[in-house]
Order: sequence, then C-alpha cells, then structure tokens
Amino acid sequence: MKKNNKVNLLLFLLLFVATCWIINRNRPSQMPYQRNSGFIFGTIYNVTYQHDKDIQKDIEQVLHHFDGSLSMFNDTSVISRINRGEDIPADRLLKRVFLRSMQISQATGGAFDITCAPLVNAWGFGFKKGLFPDSAQVDSLLQFVGYRKIRLTPADKIEKTDLRTMLDCSAIAKGYAVDIVADYLQSQGIRNFMVDIGGEVVVRGVNPHHKLWHIGINKPEEDSLSLTSSMQSVLAITDAGIATSGNYRNYYYRDGVRYAHTIDPRIGYPVQHSILSSTVVAKDCMTADAYATAFMVMGFDEARRFVESHDSIDVCFIYLDSLQQRQVYYSPDMKQYLKP
Repeated sequence: MKKNNKVNLLLFLLLFVATCWIINRNRPSQMPYQRNSGFIFGTIYNVTYQHDKDIQKDIEQVLHHFDGSLSMFNDTSVISRINRGEDIPADRLLKRVFLRSMQISQATGGAFDITCAPLVNAWGFGFKKGLFPDSAQVDSLLQFVGYRKIRLTPADKIEKTDLRTMLDCSAIAKGYAVDIVADYLQSQGIRNFMVDIGGEVVVRGVNPHHKLWHIGINKPEEDSLSLTSSMQSVLAITDAGIATSGNYRNYYYRDGVRYAHTIDPRIGYPVQHSILSSTVVAKDCMTADAYATAFMVMGFDEARRFVESHDSIDVCFIYLDSLQQRQVYYSPDMKQYLKP
C-alpha cells in the first residue's frame, strides 16, 4: 500500500512539473521589447523584438550584407556586377531570390519577371516627360526582356541568351530582406518580433501586449504627397509575411486614358486594370512581395482566379468595378485575419 502511495505521489509530481513547464513555455516572458528604426534600401525599416538587449548593430550588419548582394544602387553588389557582364557566380542570397523568382514567373505566366527593368525605365521616363515609347521601341526592348531568357547554370552562373538582359529583383528583394532579418532573429532565439522594411512585413509570436500583431491595410487615396493614410482594414495576424503593391499614387492620364506605372512584362505596356492595391499574406515575405506585384499586372479577374486556385496565399484586393466604384475583395481565408 505504501509503495502504491509513493508511485502515485511520484506520478503527481511528474504531472505537476510537466504542467508548469507547458504553462511557462506558452506564457510570454517578462523580457522587454526592443524597438529599432533606421534607413536602408532607400526606405525606412522598423524592427520590434523581445530580447534582453538591443541588437540593432547586428540587424544592420545583416541588412548591409544583403545590400552587397542584391542592391541595384550598389555598384559593387553581386547583381550589379553580373549586370555589367562580370563572370562571377551568384552568391547564396542572389541564388535564392533568382530561383524563387523563376518559380513565381512560371506560376504567373510571366506576370512577374525580374528582367523587365528596361521596359520600366522606358515608360518611367515617358511618365516624367510625357513622351511614351512607341511600338517600335517596345518591340525592340522585348527582344531581351523575359524570364525565359535567363537561367542558373550548375556552377551558379546566371546565363543570358542576350547580353543586354538585365536583372532587377526590386519587386521581390525587399520582401526577402525582411525574411533574412526574421531568420536572423530566430537564430538568436527570439520568438516574438515584427520586421517591417518599407511596408513589407514578417510577424512571429506575439506583440508587446501579448496579442497577435496588428497590421494595417491602407485605403488607396490618390494623394501623391502621401499625406493621407486612413485604414481600409486591420489584420490581427502572426507567423506570416505580408506585402502590398499599389498603383493609386503612380499613374498618368493621356487622352483620357489612365496608365499605371506597373508595366506588364508580357506585352511591354503599362497595365490599365482596375486593381488599386494588392495585399498578400503568405508563409514568407519574399513570396508575398512577388505575388503582390504579379497581381497588379494580372488585373482583378485573372488575379482572383489565380488566388482561388492557390490556397497557400491570401489576399485583399481594392479595386474599381465597372461603374468606377471602389470595392474590396478578400479571399476566403483572408477573412480570418480581419480585426473587428
């Protein structure tokens, strides 16, 4: 009888210890949240994380290493050197972005394309000067634009069928930079954080109030000075990447036609679709960033069909209907994140 009592007591103690461990594991610690802000890649970054010390210098070191690989504005970056024709392999960061870009280009039928910079530049100059490229110029540029004109060799070299082809990963790289910082924070044992670089975001764990992170989706206001920033909706979310693309501040009217600054790389011309902004939630920010751009190219009908056949991404599209009235579309699973 005494032996049974000892066994029962031992079992009770083991159960008590296990219960305490589970409770303490799931309970946010009292460790403070650090908040870092700065300027990188021509935009503002904000990082909030729960840690016992400030590690901003380490975070910026990660970002500057990223800049040395994928920045179009850094003459010594790996991507700049490859664009100049130097015979060097892609480093780990560029290789990862390149491979993911090719996957998304194939999935979207070329709506996403990291070779379209010459078209963007040509039309961008036209938007500024009011002189659009003509069809002959567009056809000339299309000869060396297209994701099928590049490939990664077994030696990690980026091979081009036309030496004039240029790589510009700006529509995916910022999202990947967010992921890289998030990966670094997790490598340091940090479980609760938000990384925001120019509006591209990754959230993990809980916020300083021990609740889900709140991420706002701006209403598309046609305000070139960005003075208005009212919210369309707020997402209560964690463990996800979020990115938004929009045309509502970047457009041009000519002969009564509104041209967006987003260029369709498949045809070489600005899109004239109805989507004003595209917000994407995905497992990582690189994926969200690329698809947010692709959906702006596709337009509402094509993008909605794509989303409804791919359950790994959730979206909010703000668009104009046939009567030019603003409408909001949430994919079915996106609604779970909406804060009342």
